[in-house]
Amino acid sequence: MINIIFEPNILLAFFVSFGMLFLYFLRIVRPEIARDQDIFFATLGLLYSSILVIHGWRLDPILLFSQVLITSILLPTCWENIRLRLISYVFFNSRLPNQSE
Repeated sequence: MINIIFEPNILLAFFVSFGMLFLYFLRIVRPEIARDQDIFFATLGLLYSSILVIHGWRLDPILLFSQVLITSILLPTCWENIRLRLISYVFFNSRLPNQSE
């Protein structure tokens, strides 16, 4: 049975899908910091968010709270990982010309 109604699970699924679409579009916007495994994790995240939309109405409050906690850990960690990739890319590209001199 598919019962899609607007509850907190839809909002949570929106945040997850937004973060995972950001990973997909990172390959287009900044391909130098994108990794191949981003596609795999973004696909898993989009699958997870679609499951939350379709079957999220079955979650009791404690299960929804656990999903909120997982998402609140996942998205900032993903953001920090992307920032560190950019910092390491800039750092290594700024050092390479100096080492050859």
